[in-house]
Amino acid sequence: MAARLPIHYLYCRTEALGGLEGRCDRCGAEQPRYRSCGDRHCPQCQGRATEAWSERQSANQLPVPYFHRVFTLPHRLNPWVQSHPEVIYRALFHATWGTLDAFGHDPKRLGGQLGMTGVLHTWGQSLCQHVHPHCLVPDGALADDGSWAPARGSYLFPVRALSRHFRGRMVSALRSAAKAGELTGIDPGAVSALLDALMGEDWVVFAKPCLDHTASLIGYLTRYTHRIAISNARIQGLEDDQVSLSYRDYRDGGNKTLTLDAPEFIRRFLLKELDSHLLGAPERPSPRVPAGVPFSEVIGQSCFGEPEPEAEAEQGHAPEPGWPCSVCRRGRMRPVRRIAPRRAALGCAPYR
Repeated sequence: MAARLPIHYLYCRTEALGGLEGRCDRCGAEQPRYRSCGDRHCPQCQGRATEAWSERQSANQLPVPYFHRVFTLPHRLNPWVQSHPEVIYRALFHATWGTLDAFGHDPKRLGGQLGMTGVLHTWGQSLCQHVHPHCLVPDGALADDGSWAPARGSYLFPVRALSRHFRGRMVSALRSAAKAGELTGIDPGAVSALLDALMGEDWVVFAKPCLDHTASLIGYLTRYTHRIAISNARIQGLEDDQVSLSYRDYRDGGNKTLTLDAPEFIRRFLLKELDSHLLGAPERPSPRVPAGVPFSEVIGQSCFGEPEPEAEAEQGHAPEPGWPCSVCRRGRMRPVRRIAPRRAALGCAPYR
């Protein structure tokens, strides 16, 4: 799949894909508006899908505080991620959810069914491979009697205990995968040696209460659900076959500039591409929720009562056709004709 992706990006919003010619209804300027490639990985696409996902998540939030959890995979496992992504990502999410679920059902903690929304990040700000699922977890769980069991404190679960439990589950899952022959091409002795070494190391688990910032966190996660790697705004320049990009160094919180040779930039960029069957944002609601019924609706009604009725929205006008004029900035571009795709005329490779 990665071999086709650069072609998608090159075609996106260019005359190769065709589009519409628009004329401003105020200044008369004419401008084309080319079609997007629609690729899930394209930094310029998926705006509507991203907004829809954010709205769904916001609508499903419970009226309780939330916690932000990040489970980081040790970098020494990155070669395995590159050679067996489906195996590693499956084990990673099973270990992450298994850890939170076990802590949620522990009668000494919450003693109920926890919920989670998880979004996988596979890179850091400098485009280096850095695999870590972000998890949005409510401050409580659904007890067996249908009541809400709130967390007993401001930290939900102790980080060190989470880290050790997560480490044990992940290593156990990888040992099982190796025994089942799923880690082909990796020497069994090397598998055992590396996993033994990792069991002696501390694994990083980040924990922070969201409190009133849950909406901001959803917005942060949304940026990674339908667009990946890097946005155009972070690319500072291209000169002498070198790409300069801005990034945030989380070690000191500073904003910095990184310069990479063009081939290295492309290599790092393509490392972030996922096969279509690996894409998605897992949600783990209660198994007692009927199919097709939002988890938040059931929990909200049973534990927090009926929500306040919302005022009826005023009847608005349908959105105006066209798009804003970038010349006079006051009028709107009205479509006047279609622009046919010009892939063959421009010598472009076949687009699939």
